[in-house]
Amino acid sequence: MTAHKKTTADFWFDPLCPWAWMTSRWMLEVEKLRPVRVRWHVMSLAVLNENRLDELPEDYAEAMRNAWGPVRVCVAAAQEHGEEVLGRLYTALGTRFHNQGLPRERETIIAALEEAGLPASLADAAGSDAYDEALRKSHAEGIEKVGTEVGTPVIAVPGPEGREVAFFGPVVTPAPKGEAAARLWDGTLLVASTPGFYEIKRTRTEGPVFD
Repeated sequence: MTAHKKTTADFWFDPLCPWAWMTSRWMLEVEKLRPVRVRWHVMSLAVLNENRLDELPEDYAEAMRNAWGPVRVCVAAAQEHGEEVLGRLYTALGTRFHNQGLPRERETIIAALEEAGLPASLADAAGSDAYDEALRKSHAEGIEKVGTEVGTPVIAVPGPEGREVAFFGPVVTPAPKGEAAARLWDGTLLVASTPGFYEIKRTRTEGPVFD
């Protein structure tokens, strides 16, 4: 099937979020099984939480203060080398952060950049605010589709009469494989096609399972 006949799924992620990572691995599986193309975008937990740090537990607040670096690097890579690099850079970063449990520091980011075929010098963006305007714009584009009461991931898919519908999630662990992944995608399109549909939710009883 040619690319122009594929359904586009717009996906907003922060590479630090384990739940976004799980959902993104599901979407890569869906690309193998359905005529779907994922278009990657950056959102930021640091931006999302910057005005409420005093309300957060101190360990999480500190994590949010340190969360600017990886998303800045992603935005810098997209601006300087094209948005198509985001998928492979996200995979390289997420594999290190989540599956391998490596520290979220410069050396880890440089290794991910090199794996993605990008210059190590992009790691300098982590400590710079030069890309923050573009970061905030990309973040706002995702959040405006779903509202401020959600985090990452945000996914936007075709809804009724082809109009775009966006959701937070789906939040799932472990990431479904094979036909289970395809069925979840089919269900996502089904609920998106229902006018007035907003939410299905239950309390999480299990943490992210990386495999």
